[in-house]
Amino acid sequence: MRVTKFEHATLTLTDSSRTVVIDPGSFTAPLGELEGVVAVVITHEHADHWTPEHLQRIVEQFPGTPIYGPEGVAKAAAGFDVTVVRPGDVVEVEPFRLEFFGGTHAVIHRSIPVVDNVGVLVNDDFYYPGDSYAEPGRPVKLLAAPVGAPWLKIGEAMDFVLAVKPRQVFGTHDLTLSVAGRDMGRGRLGWAAEQDGGELLRLDPGESVDI
Repeated sequence: MRVTKFEHATLTLTDSSRTVVIDPGSFTAPLGELEGVVAVVITHEHADHWTPEHLQRIVEQFPGTPIYGPEGVAKAAAGFDVTVVRPGDVVEVEPFRLEFFGGTHAVIHRSIPVVDNVGVLVNDDFYYPGDSYAEPGRPVKLLAAPVGAPWLKIGEAMDFVLAVKPRQVFGTHDLTLSVAGRDMGRGRLGWAAEQDGGELLRLDPGESVDI
């Protein structure tokens, strides 16, 4: 399975010429040539994680592609056919097994409503929590860990990596950071991964890793 990072929080996972797209949002350039999209996962309703334009391009290119997200996404993207998923749900979209965790977005500030958010575990190997520190409850081969956000404190992000114990980790949710801030955050996530024998991958937009 090949995992590719795009700008900010957008990811694709490809296996056997089939692809899952995760969080195609407003900070991400239009995705180029996609291969056999069989599902879209949107972790929550914020615009940096989905846009109508991204979804429209995908469903036009791959008609009937299922879109999965929590209830808040289904309401926000009312013009699209969104299948609501909740923590504990498992969806099989060959060759992918999608298992969902969490339930709520991390708190930004008491004045800002907390929205629905789900993390997604793919084939028991790759985990991405969306905008949360929801843990998958088991070690994973590869973790996409948020590294910069209005709600993120780097010490808490490090604790998240320490709890998940991935073999490899890379930073995502990073477009709001300067290069210096991004690199500093990556280094902290790498230190956390190394405590259990893991390693940091410094993936930039368009770069991939196979697991």
